[in-house]
Amino acid sequence: MSEAPVGVMDSGVGGLSVLGEIRRLLPNESLLYVGDCGHIPYGEKSPEYIRQRCAVIADFLLDQGAKALVVACNTATVAAVADLRRDFPQWPIVGMEPAVKPAAAATRSGIVGVLATTGTLQSAKFAALLDRFAADVRVITQPCPGLVEMIEAGDLHSPALRQLLQHYVEPLLAAGCDTLILGCTHYPFLKPLLQEMIAPHISLIDTGAAVARQLQRLLADRALLAEGPPSETQFWSSADPTHLGKILPMLWQSSGVVRSFGL
Repeated sequence: MSEAPVGVMDSGVGGLSVLGEIRRLLPNESLLYVGDCGHIPYGEKSPEYIRQRCAVIADFLLDQGAKALVVACNTATVAAVADLRRDFPQWPIVGMEPAVKPAAAATRSGIVGVLATTGTLQSAKFAALLDRFAADVRVITQPCPGLVEMIEAGDLHSPALRQLLQHYVEPLLAAGCDTLILGCTHYPFLKPLLQEMIAPHISLIDTGAAVARQLQRLLADRALLAEGPPSETQFWSSADPTHLGKILPMLWQSSGVVRSFGL
């Protein structure tokens, strides 16, 4: 059982940023990845719709023999992780949450900016995180419609992307934010571009590495850590698999076979 793979799911390609952190920390683990690219963006969908999609993908990954599930999507975690943990009690399940606690600890100006999807920012879970960890910090939220779709298209550098990102970041910088939370798993792919827009003292914080550490803890607690060597990472997409295959080398730093996930 310890040599079984870990299943990772996201609304699209953003979870590849988390998959990369898992590969770095746990190089012996075999990995399965489902990108629900045919139903993106989750950030604009209803919670009921997202829960239904997550249940379908979880069933699929369980059928593939996954020993654990990582919900590598902030919006899906907010909408569905509680239901998944109820419906799959035997399964170690790791979700995402915006890095409010480390950002509150890191800020020196006392002003933190959050770049995220509309669904994440409107959630009760995000509000609870603010209440719990940001009582002494001013948090300025910025919904970022359009960014996910551009990253899904493999656009990390275009003038149009730069202009849109600048539009979202400038108000946060003008308000005095010295710490920016990347509250969507797609956004770490924009770090190089963001770093061109911000001063060196401004911190960019995401939660991919923390998710990998939590997965490591859960697997260790259940004696499920693999000894390796891992099998080749398997990929599925609910959109045209050739598209994900084309952008994998950019976002995953290696190519891979992508199969169709038609459910």
